[in-house]
Amino acid sequence: MERAIELSVKSVNGGTGPFGAVIVKNNEIVSEGFNTVTTSNDPTSHAEIAAIRIACKELSNFSLEGCDLYTTCEPCPMCLSAIYWSRINKIYYANTRDDAHKIDFSDAMIYEELNKNIKDRKIPMQQMMRDEALKAFDLWDKKEDKVKY
Repeated sequence: MERAIELSVKSVNGGTGPFGAVIVKNNEIVSEGFNTVTTSNDPTSHAEIAAIRIACKELSNFSLEGCDLYTTCEPCPMCLSAIYWSRINKIYYANTRDDAHKIDFSDAMIYEELNKNIKDRKIPMQQMMRDEALKAFDLWDKKEDKVKY
């Protein structure tokens, strides 16, 4: 966690958000990341996402089973989803989402939106071309040599 905090301070000093993350496997740091949203113009460039991408490359695997994540703040909904998709074993965090909200990093609206019916969300969603898109799902379902994830 100390390294994640160092990275969060580095991130602030570099002109972007106060977040850092480290992924550890067998008590060794596999990857580290910090927030670069404003410097990279990438809203997905959160510390946890950066650390996950680097760890997957380092380990040559999309699964991070056996790894733990140390992050300076309770993960946002996007990062939490990526953590689940990557199969990280455990999350250690320092600041809470309420702490982040106090300095204008709030994800409360996203949590609220996720609980709404699709038709009631702020960003309109419209389904289209389902039958055509189901062809790829059917191909995947029948594929003998697929790598499940």
